[in-house]
Amino acid sequence: MEVYFQLIEEPEKLREACERLSGEKFLGFDTETSELDPRDGVLRLVQLSNGRDTIVVDLFKFAKYGDIKEINELEPLRKLLEAKRPVKIAHNAKFDAKWVGHHLGVDVGGTFDTMIASQLISAGDQDRRHSLADVASFFLGTEVDKAEQISDWTADTLSGSQIEYAAKDAAIVVPLRQKLAERLKADGLERVAEIEFDCVTPIARMELNGFYIDQECWREQLSKVKVEQETIAFELQEMLSAGVAQASLFGAAQINLDSQAQVSDALRNLGVPIPDSTRAWQLQPLAKDYPVIGKLLEYRGVAKALTSFGENILDFVDPRTGRIHADFRQIGAPTGRFSCSRPNLQQIPHGPEYRRCFRAEEGNTLIVADYSQIELRILAEFSGDEKFIEAFRSGQDFHASAAAQVFGVPVSDVTPDQRSFAKRLNFGVVYGIGAQRLATITGFSEREAENVLRRYFATYRGLDEWLRAAGERAVTERAGRTAAGRLARFRFDEDDRGQIASTKRNGKNMPIQGTSADILKRALALLHDAIKGSSAMLVNIVHDEIVVECSEAEAEITSKRLKDSMTAAAEEFIKRVPIDVDVSVSKEWSR
Repeated sequence: MEVYFQLIEEPEKLREACERLSGEKFLGFDTETSELDPRDGVLRLVQLSNGRDTIVVDLFKFAKYGDIKEINELEPLRKLLEAKRPVKIAHNAKFDAKWVGHHLGVDVGGTFDTMIASQLISAGDQDRRHSLADVASFFLGTEVDKAEQISDWTADTLSGSQIEYAAKDAAIVVPLRQKLAERLKADGLERVAEIEFDCVTPIARMELNGFYIDQECWREQLSKVKVEQETIAFELQEMLSAGVAQASLFGAAQINLDSQAQVSDALRNLGVPIPDSTRAWQLQPLAKDYPVIGKLLEYRGVAKALTSFGENILDFVDPRTGRIHADFRQIGAPTGRFSCSRPNLQQIPHGPEYRRCFRAEEGNTLIVADYSQIELRILAEFSGDEKFIEAFRSGQDFHASAAAQVFGVPVSDVTPDQRSFAKRLNFGVVYGIGAQRLATITGFSEREAENVLRRYFATYRGLDEWLRAAGERAVTERAGRTAAGRLARFRFDEDDRGQIASTKRNGKNMPIQGTSADILKRALALLHDAIKGSSAMLVNIVHDEIVVECSEAEAEITSKRLKDSMTAAAEEFIKRVPIDVDVSVSKEWSR
């Protein structure tokens, strides 16, 4: 691929080039950096291209290793990047947005991310790859040479091949955008693509902001958990000892509590009718009749907490900020849900003893907001079931209302156990729960579970019809869609009843969970615009929850902006069911 480019090393040339390119609708956008993390390296080059005319800005010629945020000569570049038009086309735009955000001090305006577009078009196909080289090869039939990617970008003078490589990466995304845009339109993915693209800069900014953690608080919590684990382990050993065939030399039976085989053998010897798999949801119904199962689940929970959320979490704290700057992947699942790593902040245990260690810094406070039962509200909207919708409109406790219907009692007479059961049933319905699974998690017989489901769906007939139709549609069309048009394709063997049943469950759940993801991402874009210029900053998200940090003085206005943004986003997709957003203000990440 041949590309014409201009190397920009002087302020006047930069001003002229930015003025020339500012009238374009789209600009290819790329950066060259010395490291992967913007806090660890330098931003060397910024490249912009309309496909014919490409500029490569060498920032070392403006300030070598210095703080380029304060360089006035770069203002034309900042304005061009920050403007919503031209739309900046980038592959994995979050990476470039973080670098210019950290080093130039600007949030990238309108974006078109060719990596995200490719992911949307692939619709969950795990065999597809989404690197720039893979996407360019698939859609353009063009090979991209990435050999210079790992070259030294801090040299006083860059080689001609380095400059040309940088220019090509900015130029190639221009024709690539055209191909991807045509495919997005053909597949009905334009609306969800817009939502995804608008979310890039808020996520980049969130990762730069990081989430503050009180390290001493975390270590204190771990010490308590370790003591708790030792106590539970001793109690579990005592309970299992009667099921161990051979005692130790000291007369007390010892088994490896982390060995599934040894624990299973001991449980069987104790007469516990354990299933072939000892996953938690399969063991849970047995806990009521066999205390040893409850103790085992308790032990596993503590052990997992120590393994997944132990001292290793503190390895991710940046000593310069005292914060964890995790990596969020926008399309972490075919439903569009985020995934998170280094570390996974979305799986921090809900218990206050863990979350209280994530705090606002001195002088600040946290605003924590989450959607109330958003997936059930989406299901009510989709199904159009008037009784289901009315349960939300009435303002009554939704789970208590469902329990009253299932058990045939007035809402005022619903017991805590009945409400808890109805809550599990309500959320189970979202995931396409069947009688067999319901029986497993509740301890009911399969016939009792069938009767419960029959009463439930007899009450909400419209809900039953929608779920059945969604399952059948997933099989006949081999696809599911969210309210924003997000597409997931299903692959299964037509002769495999298990795969067909799984596809039906996915067909029921994907539109609901995916629409929830679409709503959250839309809320992030609205929030980003609403808090611009204030002290507020996005610090974490967990599926239907958003955490913002702001100055104590701006807590009230930030709470309103957050709630308004989340409500407005949901109301774009949910018209008949009221939206409820719970908001709390606290120094700690707790409710």
